Amino acid sequence: MATRSVHKLRELRELLHPAVAELISLDDAGVLPDVDPVEDGATFAANARIKARAYARLTGLPTLADDSGIEVDALGGGPGVFTRRYAGPAATDAQNNAKLLAALGGSPPDLRGARYVCVLVLADASSRGPEQGLVPVIAETRGTCRGRIATSPRGTGGFGYDPIFEPLSEPPGGRTLGLWSAEEKHRISHRARAARRMAARLAALGY
Repeated sequence: MATRSVHKLRELRELLHPAVAELISLDDAGVLPDVDPVEDGATFAANARIKARAYARLTGLPTLADDSGIEVDALGGGPGVFTRRYAGPAATDAQNNAKLLAALGGSPPDLRGARYVCVLVLADASSRGPEQGLVPVIAETRGTCRGRIATSPRGTGGFGYDPIFEPLSEPPGGRTLGLWSAEEKHRISHRARAARRMAARLAALGY
């Protein structure tokens, strides 16, 4: 897995549970941070491909990368690919949440629409592909979760923007994902939907 996040690795292990392969982190594989690629893609898919290809080439292992974030209608789809660093390069989740809440101010629920997006990409340097010079991408899936931005943080579960994201199944002012259990979240989350599609691809590929 092209990640150093223990939260993301744990979540994807729970969601993908490959029959043969073992999911390990970049740190488990001994990949030092000074070789991390620049994620300068304009979309989640582009950034996921950058990471999957770079680490597959570096390690020689089939590499699964995800890029994910939140798109807010009132912000024209922002913060988008800047989700993790919305409030600055070293911003905490709380700082990102506070900036987003401030940007929306007192907007009513119908103007607070948003969606979580996740793109998963599997690259394998041992495969042959049509794109000369690039490590082939052999599988790519996408998942989304629609909802709205709450007016204040609620809950300590999950991570990222979960404390201020209300899924569409909740009424305005209802539970944020920060108040959902991991089991409940796995049924509807963007990463869960992308992972279910990727799990089928992994099985078909013999992983």
